[in-house]
Amino acid sequence: MRVDGSLAEGVGSGRGGTGDDGRSSGEIAAAEITGAWQRVKRRLRAELGEDVFASWFARLELQEVSGGVARLTVPTRFLKSWIESHYLDRVLATFRSEADGIESLEVGVRGAMAPARPGAATLTKPAPSPRPAASPVVEMPEPERAPRGPVPDGELGGAPLDARLTFESFVVGRSNALAHAAAERVARHDGGPALYNPLYFHAGVGLGKTHLLHGIGHAVKNAGRRVIYLTADRFMYGFVNALKTQSALAFKEKLRAIDVLILDDVQFIQGRSIQAEFGHTLNALIDAGRQVVVAADRPPTELESLDERVRSRLAGGLVVEIGTLDEGLRASILQSRLEAVRASHPTFEVGPAVAEYVAKAITANGRDLEGAVNRLLAHATLTGAPVTLDTAETAIRDLVKNREPKRVKIEDIQKLVASRYNVSRSDILSERRTAAVVKPRQIAMYLSKVLTLRSLPEIGRRFGGRDHTTVLHAVRKIEKAIGEDTALCDEVELLKRMLQD
Repeated sequence: MRVDGSLAEGVGSGRGGTGDDGRSSGEIAAAEITGAWQRVKRRLRAELGEDVFASWFARLELQEVSGGVARLTVPTRFLKSWIESHYLDRVLATFRSEADGIESLEVGVRGAMAPARPGAATLTKPAPSPRPAASPVVEMPEPERAPRGPVPDGELGGAPLDARLTFESFVVGRSNALAHAAAERVARHDGGPALYNPLYFHAGVGLGKTHLLHGIGHAVKNAGRRVIYLTADRFMYGFVNALKTQSALAFKEKLRAIDVLILDDVQFIQGRSIQAEFGHTLNALIDAGRQVVVAADRPPTELESLDERVRSRLAGGLVVEIGTLDEGLRASILQSRLEAVRASHPTFEVGPAVAEYVAKAITANGRDLEGAVNRLLAHATLTGAPVTLDTAETAIRDLVKNREPKRVKIEDIQKLVASRYNVSRSDILSERRTAAVVKPRQIAMYLSKVLTLRSLPEIGRRFGGRDHTTVLHAVRKIEKAIGEDTALCDEVELLKRMLQD
């Protein structure tokens, strides 16, 4: 698809015609146009918000500019179709305001675009061809896992299950034990009404959501039941493609005829008609007693982009949060990854001190732990030297430094503390002075002081209009109690990690 517009004559330092260096209007210097494109992306991020930008524009790249036409590329056909349908006019207008000589835009799929024209201002090399659809699926941001091509006629276009992601390879700890138990119960269920329907997992990146979904898929498939695993973008692409090919009814019937539907990254489902179809499919499967398993990066109630009825339906099942990895679980995951690597590299050894350091230093998620193992392996195999603490520190330096601390909000502190101590947020903000309320209120005030940049008077206002001296008293009391009570110290440190992760 192409959006055309008129180019004013004589704009921009002679770039409307031929300059001293012989360039035509479309053959703008690569350095100039690269700078303009970066400004375009910054403006789109600011105007549309981080979530929308990350979903649809993070992988949008400028390939070349020739003859006044800017050619953009994306990794999948679905992203191409979505941007053309919803955002191309806006991108063109923004690009025109930042660069002279842009008449129109074209969007193509990387690996499927024609070679650059001679004399064009080429800005990026064509990316490698997409991996085959049968390649293993790993949990990545939405654009990386978009469909690799059109859904075949008569097929649902489900994503393949990764053979590595099974229940047997899943490391269970305190933060994910409930999610693992629920996943196994659903996967092993062999008759009668579906359990915990829908089963809804939510967690941050790299904490095991997708691993559990694939584990369910493998177990259900091995039991001879019909299962399909879909990422949100595959669901959207399948539905849009069915509409284009006038096979929407067949698509719906096939989707609703399965035993278990597994849908990942539901937060990315966009579009009113697609959301409506998702809601209808959800209702049809649940009402028919079929199992639905869903994962997202936040609870159903916080999926603001989804229709309220869909959110309500998702929240009506079992909602399980997968928590952050504590040090013991990180150590277990790391040991599991090391053992898996030793199966193919018997001489690869990592001492207990190095393993302990890595487990303590990398706190974000399991994916970073796997990355650390790969780097240690590369060091050992490429240099032939043993893995020491010094080499480990060098190898994983970028995984543990330069991370921007999460911006903690006082409201988040209040909600977490209230949940942890089985009181309501309104109790914490109230005038109640019972011991069951005073202690969590003081802990919340203390955390607000140490984790935010808010002043004592501002914190007091956020806690029901209290005076700053009340906040100061609470902070000093908790500081003293932490020094005397080891259990309370551990509890407060856990709350800090939960808020900062």
